[in-house]
Amino acid sequence: MLNGVINIYKEKGYTSHDVVAKLRGILRQRRIGHTGTLDPDATGVLPVCIGSATKLCDMLTDWDKEYAAGLRLGLVTDTQDIWGNILEEKPAVVTEEEARAAVLSFLGGYAQLPPMYSALKVDGKRLYELAREGKEVERKPRNITIHELEILGMQLPEISLRVVCSKGTYIRTLCHDIGAKLGCGAVMNRLERTRTGQFTLKGAHKLDEIESLYKQGRIEEVLLPVDRMFEELAEVHVIDTAVKLVENGNSFFTNRIRERRLFDEGEEVRVYDTAGRFFGIYTFSRNEGRFVPRKMFLE
Repeated sequence: MLNGVINIYKEKGYTSHDVVAKLRGILRQRRIGHTGTLDPDATGVLPVCIGSATKLCDMLTDWDKEYAAGLRLGLVTDTQDIWGNILEEKPAVVTEEEARAAVLSFLGGYAQLPPMYSALKVDGKRLYELAREGKEVERKPRNITIHELEILGMQLPEISLRVVCSKGTYIRTLCHDIGAKLGCGAVMNRLERTRTGQFTLKGAHKLDEIESLYKQGRIEEVLLPVDRMFEELAEVHVIDTAVKLVENGNSFFTNRIRERRLFDEGEEVRVYDTAGRFFGIYTFSRNEGRFVPRKMFLE
């Protein structure tokens, strides 16, 4: 069984679920999950977790993301992107200075109203299902953060953007909100995710590449081990007499490790045995003088 993370380049026309389904067929493995939905018309970085790494999915979705996006002023659609049904069309009578000021005003935190065409659930039903039925329901704004917002090019009515944002940010909604601020409407007309956490376009692989590598017996070349996701954390190695404790997911005291140093309260560490086998992530409790399991990855 394969365990690890593959950086997939999602091509246009596939849903994120399509990617997972195709990988299950290619790798002949059921336990596969993705770490953040991309719309079918969007492209870019989609880390996919395999085997024991599927326990990472909820953790990796918390990572900041970076996008290259395009918006077009003068349109409003039901999906907030160029591929939706046009609800309103008007001339975009704005100057470059006005457009620039409107775009950059969204830098920082703001309360973003999730679009109806999204996978969020209300009363057990996904919003896009309700939208397809012609229904619109009340949604609560969510606090998101635009960490970086750069205008890459401007040929009105089109603007190219680079966006670094927190989880839960909808880029098409950002485009819609920019258009609303300018009073002429706007839609997203292009989206490529260029980074998710440590994963970038440079290391992303298309599905046909993955299939070729698997057939050649070289899939390990692109399969990142689970512990590589936590390289910023210190390593701790339990002594041989403590291995059974850790294999069963139990906590352990500092006298059960090789390392001799002080640990901070709440410090997270990667836990291995003396042979280098990775068990999981533990958190140190100073009051108890021991390490407590946070997430175990041992099969």
